Amino acid sequence: MASSLKNLSVFESPVPSAAEYSFGIVVAEWNSKITSRLLEGAVNLLKAQGCKEENIKIKHVPGTYELTLASQLMCEHTDVDGVIALGCVIQGETRHFDFLCSGVTHGINQVALEYNTPIAYGILTVNNMQQAMDRAGGKYGNKGEEAAATAIKMVALKIEMENEEE
Repeated sequence: MASSLKNLSVFESPVPSAAEYSFGIVVAEWNSKITSRLLEGAVNLLKAQGCKEENIKIKHVPGTYELTLASQLMCEHTDVDGVIALGCVIQGETRHFDFLCSGVTHGINQVALEYNTPIAYGILTVNNMQQAMDRAGGKYGNKGEEAAATAIKMVALKIEMENEEE
C-alpha cells in the first residue's frame, strides 16, 4: 500500500534483468486517465530492466472486472512468462466497490495458481480520484512500476526454483 511511509516506485531490493523474459499486460479502459499512467509506468520499468518491446504484449479490456479473464486468456493463448494486471477502482456510494475489488482480487489469485504463472496485481483500490493520481505517477510513485517490478521478480523466482529442481 502506498502511503506517506512508502513510495510505490522505490524498491527495497534490486529488480533483476528482464532481458530474457516476456510479459503480458492487461489494462482496464475504465478510469483511463489513471490506467494509461499505470500502463506507461509498467512498460517503462520493463524496458528499463532490459525487456524488449516485442516481448511486451498489451491488451485492453473494458474494466477492472474483466482483468481476471484477460489474465487467464493471456496465460492460455500466449507464451508470456508473467502477466501484469492494471486497473483502478474508485469508491462510490454503493457496495459495488467491495464486490468488484474482492472478485477481481480472488480471481487473479486463482488464475495465477491454476496456470502457475506470476500475475502482478497493479490495481488501485482508492477512495477518490486524488488518491488514484497520487499512485499513478504522483507523489506516491506509480503502481504500474511496482507491478512490473513484482512481475519481473516473481518470474525470476519461478525460473530459479525450476532450475534448482534439475
